[in-house]
Amino acid sequence: MDMSVVVPVEAEAFVQSLETFSLKEVGSERWFRQHERIEKLNMQAILNASAMHDEFIKELLVSYGKIPVLVHEMILIEVWKHKVFPILCQLQDFNPKSTFHLYMVIHHEVTIINLLETIMYHKDSCEAADDSVLDLVDYCHRKLTLLASKATTERTATHDKHNLTGGAAVSNIEELQMQSAVLEFEISLKAVSVLRYITDHTESVSVINRMLCTHNLPCVLVQLIDCCPWSRYKEGEVEKYINNRWQKIPVEDHLKMTKLDGQVWISLYNLLLKEDCQRKYEFNNFNKNQILKLRGFLTEVLVDQLPNLVELQRYLAHLAVSDPAPPKKTLILEQIPEIWNHIVRENSGKWKAIAKYQVKETFNPSESDLRLQAKRLAETYNLDVMEILLPEKPKCGSCGKEATKRCSRCQGEWYCHRECQVKHWPKHKRACQLMAEATEKIQKDLHTSG
Repeated sequence: MDMSVVVPVEAEAFVQSLETFSLKEVGSERWFRQHERIEKLNMQAILNASAMHDEFIKELLVSYGKIPVLVHEMILIEVWKHKVFPILCQLQDFNPKSTFHLYMVIHHEVTIINLLETIMYHKDSCEAADDSVLDLVDYCHRKLTLLASKATTERTATHDKHNLTGGAAVSNIEELQMQSAVLEFEISLKAVSVLRYITDHTESVSVINRMLCTHNLPCVLVQLIDCCPWSRYKEGEVEKYINNRWQKIPVEDHLKMTKLDGQVWISLYNLLLKEDCQRKYEFNNFNKNQILKLRGFLTEVLVDQLPNLVELQRYLAHLAVSDPAPPKKTLILEQIPEIWNHIVRENSGKWKAIAKYQVKETFNPSESDLRLQAKRLAETYNLDVMEILLPEKPKCGSCGKEATKRCSRCQGEWYCHRECQVKHWPKHKRACQLMAEATEKIQKDLHTSG
């Protein structure tokens, strides 16, 4: 079966047509057309990455210089959700028959960060993002800070509780606000991966400065390890957020690292051990004490699962007994991120007017418009495509026979026997350490498009 949502020629036209919108245009017909195209590009990028096929979506986005456009559009929706959506929800004359259209706007941010997570794994994507990497670092910092304060987790738990108890009847708008909170949690978890890829690839002094000096990301990451928002106790059982849902974890797997744990540890490893970063980071008393908290988490069981952490362990032992040299005070002409500030400045004082305009012109579609939208969306999420996205019966990564045993470390490779796993380890090692689990992305898309 041909594994494609869009063929390369069509994808090229889609990528070329990507453009930035104003806040007022969010949800318009033209905006919706672009949303559908990005949705298809995202699905195809996931298919290519998971099948390890030619990643032509990534290549096209890089060669046409469209990654900054994606970053802009994602931050545009973030601003819309912060500034316009709350006003819209309170407008008295707004009680739409269907919130489907609004949900697609909220979901747009998920689609783009999903696509970015798939392509930013590659260094050339990071380079092609150019100055927008600074905006992406700021975006990830906002999401990780929310995650570390557990704000998103608490909202998600409220939604879970409401679903379980049935609660009082909620309006369409209230239901939408709850769905938005659940998506916010998922977006924040994707931001963890995107940040990790930036720490892997960036050599820009401005980006390193932004991560270490402006946002003190090592301390935010320590906080994330400390509070671990993707793990919780519920009715005496441990649950972890894996493959976009909370799953009960058997006792013997309690200490098993999830992909998210791995991404946070690799980000810390990069930010603390890379030479360029070590020169920039200031180890004042506060930072040093925060970083040394990591020693309590670096257990033997953890290091066994991600062996590069041995180096981090050694580094922390050295840090505990010495004072690192102060960072070099070099004068740098620092670039600053512009997207969020530009959108906010451009629309300052107009939030209510935009909300009223969108209620009148955009989010009150007629019956026929709704039917048309539903039809177009059914075409975007073509059922044949969904079948392709479902993983087949697993095959052994070494010999290709049907497999029943999974690599316990990354959950991303299958084997028929232990012998095959040992034989394949030299080839699988790098992918395993980087925790590149494409299946998680596939299930995410199936889950969010259902």
